[in-house]
Amino acid sequence: MRHAPGHDFAHQAETRFLQLRPPQALILSFVGLSLLGALLLKLPFASHLPTTWSQALFTAVSAATVTGLTVLDTGSHFTLFGQCVLLFLIQFGGLGLMTFGVFIIYLTQDRLSMGHRAALSEALNQPGQDKLRRLLLSMFGFTAVMELLGTALLAIQWVPEMGWLRGLYYSFFHAVSAFNNAGFGLRPDNLVAYVANPLVNTVISLLFILGGIGFVVIADLMHTRRFRDFALHTKIMLMGTLAINAVAMCAVLALEFGNPATLGGMADLGGRLWGAWFQAVAPRTAGFNTLDIAALLPSTVLLVMVLMFIGGGSGSTASGIKLSTFIVMLVATRAFLKAQERPVIFGRSLDPPTILKAMAISIISLFCVVLATFLLTITESGSFLDLAFEAVSAFGTVGLTRGVTATLTLPGQCVIMVLMLIGRVGPLTLAFTLANRQRAPIEYPTGRVNIG
Repeated sequence: MRHAPGHDFAHQAETRFLQLRPPQALILSFVGLSLLGALLLKLPFASHLPTTWSQALFTAVSAATVTGLTVLDTGSHFTLFGQCVLLFLIQFGGLGLMTFGVFIIYLTQDRLSMGHRAALSEALNQPGQDKLRRLLLSMFGFTAVMELLGTALLAIQWVPEMGWLRGLYYSFFHAVSAFNNAGFGLRPDNLVAYVANPLVNTVISLLFILGGIGFVVIADLMHTRRFRDFALHTKIMLMGTLAINAVAMCAVLALEFGNPATLGGMADLGGRLWGAWFQAVAPRTAGFNTLDIAALLPSTVLLVMVLMFIGGGSGSTASGIKLSTFIVMLVATRAFLKAQERPVIFGRSLDPPTILKAMAISIISLFCVVLATFLLTITESGSFLDLAFEAVSAFGTVGLTRGVTATLTLPGQCVIMVLMLIGRVGPLTLAFTLANRQRAPIEYPTGRVNIG
């Protein structure tokens, strides 16, 4: 029986896709999603005003990588269709990294090397395929529940303000954007108007914290009741998230308390506390802001850059080097200073490959940010601090900006788009690379190098 030409072409395309190495397929998937989004956003009925190809592609890449940086105002420029395209890109981009990993395991398990299987399982923090299947089901269910619950809670605020239809849509858009750590908002000032609103601050921040802590952590919380029975990764993420959020909030409150353009301009202490809380927890995961980022003091800007570089949890909708990577580096440094043979945390020692992987991720990430900042200083005319902030925000797929995004030249937009893609797919790609390493045929004698 002879197949139709269209069927043969589809079969050939599927075969070629499955023959790609997983890192290549992963990158091509995000590139393909971005190109599809650009085509849809370029349609005449997707926007109220004409959209250039560069604007459509930049916005699509930002949405597919759940970043939030945009050269156009989402609420006023795009029609309902265009905004739905953005929601589609955000949802698939947010969950795509996880689902793609599981998808590759099942489609290519007969041709996938043991190293690649181990890398995927490690990236998802689930050693067995049965657990991966259960994680996938839990991930979709938890996502649906949280986004619908977030919509219902936000509707309490926005339905009375805007009416039923617009209020529900407004709530749904922000719930999806927040849970997927995208940072896309429908107001030109993002959420600045709600800086002192307890409901909006609580719901939005909980959504992007839960979305950014990692699905494996959520699954562990759902099936385990006592803290001592949690997996080591879960303990690190829970305690690390609490600690870094508390420290960041105190730091933002102290630094910006006297700044009349931010917290210092609020007469209400409660409003200052809400503003400090939201702007302390948002940079690690989402690009929402309730304070004017361009008005922050340089010291606060540097703090926000550090938070953006650290990022959220492994196997989540957030990016950055990941909080667990940062904590492993801290624990390893402490062990070196105390002359310990192996770093220990929560009664468990960390093996050398984990420490080397954390170091490699940190160094490669730092190199990407520095190189992108260097290129931006060549293509753009903004201040160094603003350009460096933009680069870190793009790599961490955070979406915060100090006004640079809207003024980017075409070469500058290309730099940011590449950096957003690297920030989104980088850690998993690196895991594949490390898993594919081969043992050297010979061992060389140990040499001595003076360090420090």
